[in-house]
Amino acid sequence: MRYGLAAALVALASPVVTPAQAADVSHYTLDNGMEVVVLEDHRAPVVAHTVWYKIGAADEPAGKSGIAHFLEHLMFKGTDDLDSGELSETVTRNGGSDNAFTSWDYTAYYQRVAADRLPLMMEMEADRMRDLEMTEDDVKTERQVILEERNQRVDNDPGALFREQTRAAQYLNHPYGVPIIGWRQEMEQLSRDDAFNFYNRYYAPNNAILVVAGDVDPEEVLDLAKTYYGPVAPSPDLTPRLRPQEPPQLAERRMTMSDPRVAQPSISRTYLAPERDPGDQEKAAALQILAELLGGNSTTSYLARNLSFTDPKAIYVGAYYDGTSIDDATFGLIMVPSPDVSMEEAETALDATLAQFLKDGVDLAEFERLQTQLRASRIYAEDNIEGLARQYGQELAIGLSLDDIEAWPDILQAVTPDDVMAAAHEVFDRRHAVTGWLMPATSEGAEG
Repeated sequence: MRYGLAAALVALASPVVTPAQAADVSHYTLDNGMEVVVLEDHRAPVVAHTVWYKIGAADEPAGKSGIAHFLEHLMFKGTDDLDSGELSETVTRNGGSDNAFTSWDYTAYYQRVAADRLPLMMEMEADRMRDLEMTEDDVKTERQVILEERNQRVDNDPGALFREQTRAAQYLNHPYGVPIIGWRQEMEQLSRDDAFNFYNRYYAPNNAILVVAGDVDPEEVLDLAKTYYGPVAPSPDLTPRLRPQEPPQLAERRMTMSDPRVAQPSISRTYLAPERDPGDQEKAAALQILAELLGGNSTTSYLARNLSFTDPKAIYVGAYYDGTSIDDATFGLIMVPSPDVSMEEAETALDATLAQFLKDGVDLAEFERLQTQLRASRIYAEDNIEGLARQYGQELAIGLSLDDIEAWPDILQAVTPDDVMAAAHEVFDRRHAVTGWLMPATSEGAEG
């Protein structure tokens, strides 16, 4: 299973993506507290059935890092009615696909199938919401699976290790500094009791959101939800999601990491940045457009034009921001220097280019081009029902309302160049940054 939607963004400049708005959105709440959202789209006889639990890696007990992702794996074991692996096998036999993923803020499970298979998906998903069964052998096997996953995705990738260390330096107190997959020494100790304790407390209808998108009738979906999810008992042990917060960061943090497996040195810098909040998304919208203008395109963005073409200092430069989180996010920059450019020279050039941007302001032609691109991407996104379900699910799971979600494209369109520059002046505060150099072991300044 994949983990960490946000983790995939830290190494790349990501394009601005606007959520599509389904033609018809319906919202209900079952008696047991489960939210039901239906995105009606009859253009194809398929449906995306997704369940989002409002629990993620940032909500784990101290010392149990990786338990949210570990439980995600164990959810594909058996229940009192399903054999181990039977759910996925059933989805495949019915011509569909399924998967799951864990982030710091939520855990999600989804299936994409023909619309007439929706009742079967609900029946199986509701079954494992409360009736999961796992043996000690299941736990031992899956623990080895997640350890090997960490080995392949993190421990054998110096870039991933570097990003993990950088994030830990950025978040000294908030659990966003703990990797979604977990610290290895804690993963090795995760037990069956740990998994069941987490499951019994948080996997419940009153902590879940059902999002169904596709060729469905909303009232029929509601009736199905009442039939299959309605009888599932809520959890009485839910508490507000109160997390330790970051103390004020008063000084830049710097780190250098060298590894013989690094083929090309790179510089990264992340700044703490505000997230999208219910009823207050304007600053996040300005930051998202700032990231796109600065580094969203490898040839036309401001950093690319200045550092890769006008005065070549980098073979790649980018910027990224994703404010879809419950607590403070990060705004990031990455630069891969040209082979004949030292790390010191590259960072100096990056700082000078940022300072020049703050002086020059937004290129109005580029800004208008981006706004046109935003409008087009909104139209294109409507063709992907799975993307629709994911968009609504993840944003509801972090506490945004349907009104917030549906207002977001218009908020992006309403951002002005002045808004972008105000956001840039606020976010580019080196006192709130972590700057890192990742180098080959033989690079100048590296040990050994």
